[in-house]
Amino acid sequence: MHELSYISKMVSLAIEVANENNAGRVVSIEVEIGKTSGVLPYYMYKYYPEVVKGTILENATLVCSEADVRALCDECGSEYYPNRENDYLCPACGGRKAHITGGRGVVLKNVVIEDLERNSNENTIS
Repeated sequence: MHELSYISKMVSLAIEVANENNAGRVVSIEVEIGKTSGVLPYYMYKYYPEVVKGTILENATLVCSEADVRALCDECGSEYYPNRENDYLCPACGGRKAHITGGRGVVLKNVVIEDLERNSNENTIS
């Protein structure tokens, strides 16, 4: 159920972005979910309508995308996507030591707003 806290945080951030940009309304928000974050998109979608009720995001669409795990090899400095095909080893040097550089968190990637004062032009805020 930690998805509820994540979607609440993403909604708060999107509202901040909308307010900072004097949005007439928010069309959509895009949230990137790392594959190793432990967060399930299903529950993000499930809780979203309740969390946005009564806010500027109430009619905005939620778009969730998954981010693959990325790693940086400690031995050769190559960035790669660890997976079964490469036995989770660095494909450049076969190294076993690496730091995860992506695919772990939950990130607000984009907020699409509509400025009602400027003839309903859509603006994408990344």
